[in-house]
Formats: sequence, structure tokens, C-alpha cells
Amino acid sequence: MFENKDNSKTSISQLGEFGLIDHLTKHFTIEQETTIKGIGDDAAVLNYSENQNVVISTDLLVEGVHFDLSYMPLKHLGYKAVMVNLSDIYAMNANATQITVSLAVSNRFPVEALEELYAGITLASKKYNIDVVGGDTTSSTSGLIISVTAIGTVNSIDVVYRNGAKENDLIVVTGDVGAAYLGLQVLEREKEVFKVNPKSQPDLEPYTYLVERQLKPEARKDIPNLLAELDVKPTSMIDVSDGLSSEIIHICKQSDVGCNLYEDKIPLDPQVMATCEEFELDSTTVALSGGEDYELLFTIQTEDFLKIKANPHLTVIGHITDKKEGMHLITRANTKIPLIARGWNSLSEE
Repeated sequence: MFENKDNSKTSISQLGEFGLIDHLTKHFTIEQETTIKGIGDDAAVLNYSENQNVVISTDLLVEGVHFDLSYMPLKHLGYKAVMVNLSDIYAMNANATQITVSLAVSNRFPVEALEELYAGITLASKKYNIDVVGGDTTSSTSGLIISVTAIGTVNSIDVVYRNGAKENDLIVVTGDVGAAYLGLQVLEREKEVFKVNPKSQPDLEPYTYLVERQLKPEARKDIPNLLAELDVKPTSMIDVSDGLSSEIIHICKQSDVGCNLYEDKIPLDPQVMATCEEFELDSTTVALSGGEDYELLFTIQTEDFLKIKANPHLTVIGHITDKKEGMHLITRANTKIPLIARGWNSLSEE
């Protein structure tokens, strides 16, 4: 038995998700020569042949923590569970090829409900051209738990990690950010209205884009191919799942650099801006901290700027600086404020 001499206990929430991962995995060492990259990136990277790497990523979705079935249709949930994992594969500049799906399910779910869940998984696998090759199913006493493992491939010279950003590199993000978080706020508000008046029908028409980004996100399969066509290899890359600021900080810490992120460059959909006004939320805070956008954030060398400049899918939002300059947001008023990781943390006490 392990002995704790002073009987002190450290709460998990004190460390947070990434602190806990670092703490629990610090004693793991790489023993296999086939392991190129272990813990610490969007996916692990393995190599079994000279030119081709295999990338693997796993995510866990827990009812009541990651999703609420009062407004998340099971078909959408199945689809989203796949997207969450494929996004990690694309963040390695790789092509996703297979997934495994494991479920823990309570007896409150009939077979028909699980058929709906798997209809979403099937739709995602067909649309993204991936094979479902295995998994596990067991019982649960606390609702529904879904674990998906995604597998992909990438040429050894094309793989991109989080730790390659260099001073003067440009910071680029795909698509737009903040919409998924606002979609969640809209759905939570309608849930509260429904509790008070079960006969009320929510009017989601003004929020269609936001709700879709929350309930049925799309992973950016197109980006690795687009970058290859543009002859651009990112120096670092990560997917935007926990909030833009958290992801930029991950890149900076792992690359040992700083950054300047420009508030007026952050891409926001008009529906995001309108809904922020309605909810009296600051759009920049939503964009930086919202999460679940499943866009890709990456850095490129300055000489590649002209190659991406006119592309509607890509927006330059800042640049990498020397580490001693720190990580900052440059506001519209041209003031410099420290970037803080306020992204979603599933291990907080809230």
C-alpha cells in the first residue's frame, strides 16, 4: 500500500485537466523505437515504416459533463463524438482512416436509442471516409459514456506538432470561432424556459448557425489537403477544442515562445456578434474562451504569407514573439493585456 504520511489530499480541480495529465504521466518514458511522439500533442505518432507515420487519438464524452441529452439528439451526439476525435488527427496534418467506438450505457436506453446514436456515427464515417473497425460495449450505472479512438496516417516529413513555432511566425486560424459556445448558451436558455413552461416551443431560427456549430460540428478534413495544395507546411498546429487562448498558450509553452494576438483580427460570424449583444457578452471573451469550435490553429513562416493571403478559409490573427515578451492580446484600443487560458475545464469544481 502507498502511504501518505501527512494525510493531505490534493483535489483534482486544483491541477485542472492538463495539470492532472502532466502530473499522472510524468514518470512514463518512451521505450519503443516505433513511438515517435507520446503524450502531449493532439495525437500520438507511431512509425512502422520508413516514410509513413500512424497517428492515434482518444477522447471520452460523458453524459452530464460533455453533453446534455435534453437538447442533444442522439444522432447528433454520435456524429459529434466522431468529429471530436477526427479533429485531433487533422491537427497533426494527417488523414484520418479508422475509428473504434466504445460505449458504457445504462438500461434506461432502449435499443432504438442506440440505433440513433450509431446512425450519427455511421453518417460521420461515410462522410469522412473512415472505417469503424472495433470497440467495446458495457453497462453503466451513470448514464451514457462514449469513447472514440481515431487512427490516421501522415507522411513522416509532413507531420506537424505543437512545439515547432518560431519567433516571427504568423498565427493562423481556420473558419471562425465562438459560435459553438454561444450555441450552447442558446440551448441552455431554452432548456430553462422549457422547465418553466413545458408547452413552449423554442424559436431557434435566429441562432441556426450557432446551434449547428454546437450540435453538429464539422472537423476540418479539408485543411491538410488545402495546405498541401498551397505548398505550406505549418510550423506548429493544434485543434481549437478548449478555446482559442488555451490553444495558443499550448503552442507557445510547448514551442518555448511568446505571442501577440490581435483582437481585431479574430474571425467572428455576424450571428456571433449579434447574439453576444443580445446576451450582453463580450465577443472577444467568447472567441478566446468558448471552445468546441473544432477549427485548426497553426503557425506558418512569414514567407508563406502570400500563399495563404487570399484564402477565405484562413485568417492571420497574430504572430509569434520571443518567449521573454510573453503571451499577449493586443486590443482594438492598442493596449497589451496578458493572454489567460480561460477555456473549458471538465475537472473544475463548477
